[in-house]
Amino acid sequence: MKDNRPVNLDINTIQLPITAYVSILHRVSGVAIFVGVAILLCLLDGSLASAESFAATKALLDGFLLKVVVWLVVCGFIYHSAAGVKHLIMDLGIGETLEGGKKGATIVLIGSVVLMLLAGVWIW
Repeated sequence: MKDNRPVNLDINTIQLPITAYVSILHRVSGVAIFVGVAILLCLLDGSLASAESFAATKALLDGFLLKVVVWLVVCGFIYHSAAGVKHLIMDLGIGETLEGGKKGATIVLIGSVVLMLLAGVWIW
């Protein structure tokens, strides 16, 4: 055994590659979608109870806070879908090299940000 190996790794000093960040964000967006869909289902349930509750839910959706929540859920869907498509393409054997993985991760990040901005314009 080598004597110079680290005993305690400081996770803040480790430089992760872009592919690791994309993978971690893919998992985080999946959890966020799970929570966000629960919120959206509660809103749907409230809107279907009566005409008055529909009007109240519609008024809530006109507010800034709920628009942000809806936008964040849509952003989660966008990112998770883009990263999922990247994984499916890699399962076909395309972009499995280190360079291909980096290019795919960059495309996912840039494409997701553009689509998220467009979704924000659409929601507001």
